[in-house]
Amino acid sequence: METNYGFIIEKTSRKIKQTLQKRLNNLNIDITVDQWVIILELSRHKDLAQNEIAKKTNKDAPTVNRIIEILLKKELVSKNNNSIDKRKSVICLSNKGKKMIEKINPEIIKFRNDGWKNLSDQDLNDLKRIMQTIYQNFN
Repeated sequence: METNYGFIIEKTSRKIKQTLQKRLNNLNIDITVDQWVIILELSRHKDLAQNEIAKKTNKDAPTVNRIIEILLKKELVSKNNNSIDKRKSVICLSNKGKKMIEKINPEIIKFRNDGWKNLSDQDLNDLKRIMQTIYQNFN
């Protein structure tokens, strides 16, 4: 019997994203999961160019641009001139964005713990290794 592993991965990924979005909505947090991914990446770095955000989040440039525009309107990020090349701009978290990180992070940790329960450290290490291998196989 052939198992469609791609379908299992896609189905699981979609379920994780849907469940997280539902939790954010229930907490009256006005961001999408895709917006959260970008905010989180910006929290890990002082500032990033949009092309760097796209690369780090594995999203295409038009999608990142659209999300950044929404985050700018929500005042969660700011756009500044690059200190080295004034023709380029960088995106960074605003104070409002930093406060949102502080508010959401405990919920994200709880969400992950709920999703990963009943998995041992070895299971999680194996999962990470397997998913990274599959990802590399497609590069």
